[in-house]
Amino acid sequence: MATEVEETIKRIQAHKGVMGVVIVNHEGIPIKSSLDNATSVLYAGLIGQLTEKARNVVREMDSTNELSFLRVRSRRHEILIAPDREFILIVIQNTSD
Repeated sequence: MATEVEETIKRIQAHKGVMGVVIVNHEGIPIKSSLDNATSVLYAGLIGQLTEKARNVVREMDSTNELSFLRVRSRRHEILIAPDREFILIVIQNTSD
C-alpha cells in the first residue's frame, strides 16, 4: 500500500505546475508531503478547517449529499482538495504555468 501511495504522489507531482502534494490524516496531521514541514503543517491546518466547513455546507443544503472535491483558485495558486473518510489529499498548483 505504501508503494501505491508513493507512486500516486510521484505521478501527481509530475504534472506541469504542481508545487506540492500533502496527505493529511483525520486529525489534521500531515502524514505524507512533498513540501517542507512548516508549509505542510500550515496547509494541513487551514485546509482541514476549510474542508470541514465545506462538508457542513453541503450537508446543510442536502443531508443525503457528501463533499467529494473542492477547488480553490487564487491569482498565484490553485489548491485541489480531495477529502476522504480517513485522509485529505491536497495538491497545490501554480496557476501561472
